[in-house]
Amino acid sequence: MSSQTYSISDLDITTRAIRFYEEQGLLSPERRGQERIYSPRDKVSLKLILRGKRIGFSLAECRELIELYDPSSGNTKQLHSMLAKIAERREQLEQQLLDIEQMKLELDTAEERCTQALEQTIKSQQAVQ
Repeated sequence: MSSQTYSISDLDITTRAIRFYEEQGLLSPERRGQERIYSPRDKVSLKLILRGKRIGFSLAECRELIELYDPSSGNTKQLHSMLAKIAERREQLEQQLLDIEQMKLELDTAEERCTQALEQTIKSQQAVQ
């Protein structure tokens, strides 16, 4: 692994977010006085966290993936785990899509019934006048 290090400003993310991930145990920078020094591993972990967030993974799932990070083995376990999590997330999204479509149908039905009831009410009121 490279001996290159990074400061918070090198990581292109807010200080608040970095500190949050540190508090959650997802990043563990070296400290030199008040300065935090991030390793290439920290940078990779941060990329995993941000990618995981974009695709809907929880922080716990991101933590699992980070713990499996092992470049000496080609990250095989991590990649298999990531693929399983992707498949699981895809299933969840497919179910959400079905749920949304069902809800839209129910909204259409409710709207149609309300419109018909309103039309009946208006006709009844006009007949009385």
